[in-house]
Amino acid sequence: MAWWVLGVVVLVLVSLAWLYNRLVMARNRVRNAWSQIDVQLHRRSDLIPDLVEAVRGYMKHESGIFDGIMQARQQAAAAGGNLPARAAAEAALGRQVQGLLALAEAVPALRASENMRQLQEELATTENRIAFARQFFNDAVLDYNNRIHTVPGNLLAGPFGFAPEPFFEAPAEAKVKPKVAF
Repeated sequence: MAWWVLGVVVLVLVSLAWLYNRLVMARNRVRNAWSQIDVQLHRRSDLIPDLVEAVRGYMKHESGIFDGIMQARQQAAAAGGNLPARAAAEAALGRQVQGLLALAEAVPALRASENMRQLQEELATTENRIAFARQFFNDAVLDYNNRIHTVPGNLLAGPFGFAPEPFFEAPAEAKVKPKVAF
């Protein structure tokens, strides 16, 4: 009879270890997905000064948009790992950049510039990578949050400090298209 009890105890311990490991792997997948977004956000941030300089010479009268872009870039950098703040700041930065690109389209010399065309292509590629990384991150967060909120994962999540992770979403006000006037 004692062997039977010992077998049940071992089975329970192995099951708990297996569940714990699955929670750790899900949390690590979320962290990895965030690092992929972060790499692409840094890439976009590094392209912005080049974009501003390429456009500034042609659009000296639009200094307000340049200041707005650089301020949004600083806010995004200052948000760091605070996901909701970072998402809002990055969305605002994206809107500013899209506004600049829309204004640049009205300048024939800029449309003909090879440097500008290359920057636009790099920025578009980076935006696509950000969208893909964001989708992967949100999928990883969904999987992780489901694991810690459902049985049996929720039995271990609280005692072992597995907290829900937020999704990387733009706030409602950041989803508004920029207004561009020529």
